[in-house]
Amino acid sequence: MATVLPPPNKKQRTAAAEVARRQQDVASIPVGLGSVRVQFIDQTTGNSTGGAVSIPVADANVKNLELLVNSLLGNDASDRVPFRFSYHRSHVRDDEGSILDINSSIYHSLLLPGLKSTEDALVLHYTPQAVFRVRAVSRLSSTIPGHTSPILATQFSPISCSRFATGSGDNTARIWDCDTGTPLHTLKGHTSWVLVVSWAPDGSILATGSMDNTVRLWDPASGKPFTGNPNPLKGHTKWVRSLSWEPYHLQAPARPRLASASKDATVRIWDIINKRIEFVLSGHKTSVSCVRWGGTGNIYTSSQDKTIKIWSSENGTLLSTLIAHAHWVNFIALSTDHVLRTAYHDHTSDIPASTDAKLAKAKQRYETAARVSGEVQERLVSGSDDLTTYLWNPAQDKKPIARLHGHQKQVNHVCFSPNGLLLASSSFDNHIKLWSGLTGQFLYTLKAHVGPVYMSCFSADSRLMVSASKDTTCKVWDVSTGKMKEDLTGGTGEVYAVDWSADGGFVGSAGQDGKVRLWRG
Repeated sequence: MATVLPPPNKKQRTAAAEVARRQQDVASIPVGLGSVRVQFIDQTTGNSTGGAVSIPVADANVKNLELLVNSLLGNDASDRVPFRFSYHRSHVRDDEGSILDINSSIYHSLLLPGLKSTEDALVLHYTPQAVFRVRAVSRLSSTIPGHTSPILATQFSPISCSRFATGSGDNTARIWDCDTGTPLHTLKGHTSWVLVVSWAPDGSILATGSMDNTVRLWDPASGKPFTGNPNPLKGHTKWVRSLSWEPYHLQAPARPRLASASKDATVRIWDIINKRIEFVLSGHKTSVSCVRWGGTGNIYTSSQDKTIKIWSSENGTLLSTLIAHAHWVNFIALSTDHVLRTAYHDHTSDIPASTDAKLAKAKQRYETAARVSGEVQERLVSGSDDLTTYLWNPAQDKKPIARLHGHQKQVNHVCFSPNGLLLASSSFDNHIKLWSGLTGQFLYTLKAHVGPVYMSCFSADSRLMVSASKDTTCKVWDVSTGKMKEDLTGGTGEVYAVDWSADGGFVGSAGQDGKVRLWRG
C-alpha cells in the first residue's frame, strides 16, 4: 500500500505561496522597456564603483546586479560576494523610511511603483553581505527549568551555540548544554542577584557580576571557580551592573583583564590572574550603567550623570567626555562588539593552532570589521532616558555624528549589527527602530510588540534580528524589509534577556518565569 503524504501545514503553504509569487514577479517583467542607466555606490566607503552602466530592464534583477558588481570589482567566480542593493530616497517622512531595498528587481522596486523611469539615471548603493546565511529561528527546541527566580542576564559562549550562560535573582548563575537541552553547571557563590554574565573572548572563563558588589570568575568546563580560587573580586561598594573583557588581540599572553562597572560610580580594571585591581576609573558622579572595552585600547563608560567617558586602558587616564544627552545614559554599544566578543572564532569553525595565529586572526577580524573608507573607525551608539539615541565617532570628534530621535519613551537598549552597517534602538514605547550604522539615517520602525521592548540583538550574518519584550514574546525580524519574520511565543512571563549565538545555531531567551528557552530554525 502506498504511503500517503500528509497535507502541507500553514507554514509550508505560506512559504510555497511566497516562492510562487516571487517566480511570478520575475516572469512578469514586461518586454520592450529598454535599458536603465545605473551608477553603483559602495555604501561602506561612499565611493562610486566604475562608471554608469546601461542594463536591460528585463535583466535587472538582484542576481544579475550581484554578478555585475562582482565583475566591476574584479572578483572571480570563487571570490564572489553577495550584495544588498538599496535606493536612497529624498523628501520622505521619517516614518516612511528613506532607504528602499531592491528585493527582486529594479522594475518591481522602482519602475513599477513610479518612483523612477527608464529615462532617469539610477544611483544604487550596495553593501556586502555575509557569505554564510543564518536561518530564522522558528521552533522551540527546549524549555529548561532550573532557576527559582527570574533570569536577568544571558549570553552564549563565543565558541559555539552548545553553551549558554544565565544569571538569576536566585543568586546563582548556570551554564546550559544546548545540544541536549539540559543544565550543565550551577555556579554558586554570590549572595544576591546575578545581574550580568560575560564570557571571555576565547571562551575559557565566565565572569559574573552581582548585587552583592562582587565579580566572580568560573571555569566553564568544570563549573568550578577559575584557577580553583573561590574568592571573588572585591572592591566595589555597590552592585555590579556591567562587565567587559579586554579584546583578545590586545591581551598580554595569558593575562586577560576585565572591566567592571558599578552603581558606586566607578569602573575597576582587574588583573584576573592575580585577582587584584590594576586601577580604578573614577570620574562619573553617579551610577555607571555600561562599560565597553574597545579594540583600539580605549574603555568607554556611560552613566546616569548623562555623560559618556573615554579612558585609556594603559593607565586609566581620562581621555574625553562626550556630552549630549539630557537624561540618564542607559546603554552603549560599539560597532565592533561582535568581533571583539568572538575574537578568532568565526562561521568556519577554523581555530588557529598557535597563540600567535589566534592573536593575528583576532586582530585581522577586528580591523576588517572596523574599517570604513580605508580607516579603522570604532563607532559608538548610546541610548538614554531622554528618548534619544546618539551615534558617535569618538576618535574624530566629541560631537555626535547624528541625533536619532523618534521614540516616545526611554531607550533601554542599543546594538550594532555584526557588519556595523545597521544599529537598533529598543524602547519602552513598544517599538524598535533601525538606523544606518554609518550615518544614523532612519530606516524602519519595527512594530509588533504590545509591551516595552527590553533588548534586541542581530544574527551573525546581519540579516535578521531578535527582540525581547514585556509582552512575553520574542520576535524575529528581517532587517532588509523591517517586517516581522517569526513570532516566538510560549513564554509565561516577561522576557528580560535574549541572545543569538555567534554561529547562528540557537536563540536563547529567558525572563520572569525563570526558564531558559532555546529556539532554532
